[in-house]
Amino acid sequence: MDVSVLGRVGYDLYAEDHHVPLKDVRRFSRYLGGSSANMAVGLSRLGLRVGIISCVGDDPLGYYLVGYLEEQGVDTRFLRLKKGYLSSLCLTEISPPDSFPQVFYRDRPADTQVDLGESEREFICATRLFIANGTSLCAPPARESTFRALEWAHGAGVRVALDIDYRSSSWNSAAQAGLYARLALPYVDILIGNPEEISMVAERDDLDHAIERLRDIGVGLVVAKMGALGTRAVQDDRSIFLPSYPIDVVSTIGAGDGFGAGFLCALLRGMPLETALKYGNAAAAIVVSRLMCSDAMPLLPEVEKLIARHESIQAQSLS
Repeated sequence: MDVSVLGRVGYDLYAEDHHVPLKDVRRFSRYLGGSSANMAVGLSRLGLRVGIISCVGDDPLGYYLVGYLEEQGVDTRFLRLKKGYLSSLCLTEISPPDSFPQVFYRDRPADTQVDLGESEREFICATRLFIANGTSLCAPPARESTFRALEWAHGAGVRVALDIDYRSSSWNSAAQAGLYARLALPYVDILIGNPEEISMVAERDDLDHAIERLRDIGVGLVVAKMGALGTRAVQDDRSIFLPSYPIDVVSTIGAGDGFGAGFLCALLRGMPLETALKYGNAAAAIVVSRLMCSDAMPLLPEVEKLIARHESIQAQSLS
């Protein structure tokens, strides 16, 4: 197995009535959601062997989520059905190009009930990359399980990536979310987040100062997803920026997950940092050109075709 992913698996409802306020929407389409699940699907579509560790409700919605992941080639042996808990639910308004309000239902969601054992430890330690997300730290027992998994992966020499994935509905405050993510950093090789999330974890208002603090803590690679502007990566004494690829925006939901899948896939295949940013940005661009989230994750030929079409877009050194 190439990648193990621990984190959020949810049920998404996307408005079929476009440019209609969410309170007035009558029709929705269902999809698999959750940053971890989306990233697992994205990595699988890019040709990697991926397994996910999480919990969903033991009900028809949970069965759909498990079935969808299996259809996408994701190993679900550690995706547990949890009686007495419901899968996370998200409703999304679709008002392109830049308005996608969401309502999250995350009252004791099933994905917070992850409890790890020896089988999960062996699974994680046998992969080449372990991915966790900050939302998994919001409540026990998933919080303790996530820290345990991070420790296992780090100790086994598995490369570790943390997607900050801040969702205010899961936390009492941003400061609380930042604290728990910061406590995980000694085990993290790659930290991915938008500028606000990175500043939250570092407790610094300025992105440059935030990245500097995270690097001082010991994070080897910090990646800032900057939306339509592009992405920035800081590693060793290098800081590079890659502009985004031009695309007609249909929905921005899932763009960050698409970026994570493309970027981490390229790194795992030994590509240079500049190239990895291209794969991440290209995957994100393809996702925003489509309506769905998990269904929008691209295949490898699509990513490579977009990169080749825009050969003039190259990474810029900021240091």
